[in-house]
Amino acid sequence: MMRRTAQLLIGLWLFGASIAMLLRAGLGLDPWDVLHQGLAKESGLSIGLVVVLASVVVMALWIPLRQRPGIGTIANVVLVGVSLEATLAVLPTPTHLAWQITFLLTAVVGNAVATGLYIGARLGPGPRDGLMTGLAAHGVSIRVARTGIEAGVLAAGWLLGGQVGFGTVVFAVAIGPLVHVFMPLFTNPESEGEHCEARRDRRQYPSRKGRTDYRPLVHRADQT
Repeated sequence: MMRRTAQLLIGLWLFGASIAMLLRAGLGLDPWDVLHQGLAKESGLSIGLVVVLASVVVMALWIPLRQRPGIGTIANVVLVGVSLEATLAVLPTPTHLAWQITFLLTAVVGNAVATGLYIGARLGPGPRDGLMTGLAAHGVSIRVARTGIEAGVLAAGWLLGGQVGFGTVVFAVAIGPLVHVFMPLFTNPESEGEHCEARRDRRQYPSRKGRTDYRPLVHRADQT
């Protein structure tokens, strides 16, 4: 448990730091952070606080979906925003394009590593992951749920003044394959009970073309 908790905390802190690097790169943000930035501009609140408040609102949407938060869910709500603000306080803003691109690529890889760490700890999904998997549990395909949610928050964030750009495209294209690489590296072994549940989930979410499907891992995390 101590190892899983440490892995969770490291992953969440890195997740917040990667968002800060995306912001400092200035080349465009991932969909959710386009929304967070837009809300921060409109409200005058810091983006870290907006991330925390948005997480609470998203968790409220779990109620009709009957999703249950885990320890990792609560830690996600608090720690990502704190890490984001702490990193922004010490991270310089790059002034040359080469450094902006370096920040962008480092942020995308760091975000994928962070995702593998905190989901692989099996202590509960993040609020946004839980919303997606909650919809999936009620008959909406993962692809439709994720695409619909992220398209919606991206459009809303852009209308509020959030930054959409080259970095948004790079993040969208690269994050899935990178998470697929890092997830198995950081996933903790299943207990006997989790193993039985995993067999059930693999029947519910069959993999395609021989690829490992990590959607059940996120789905099961809210049961820990």
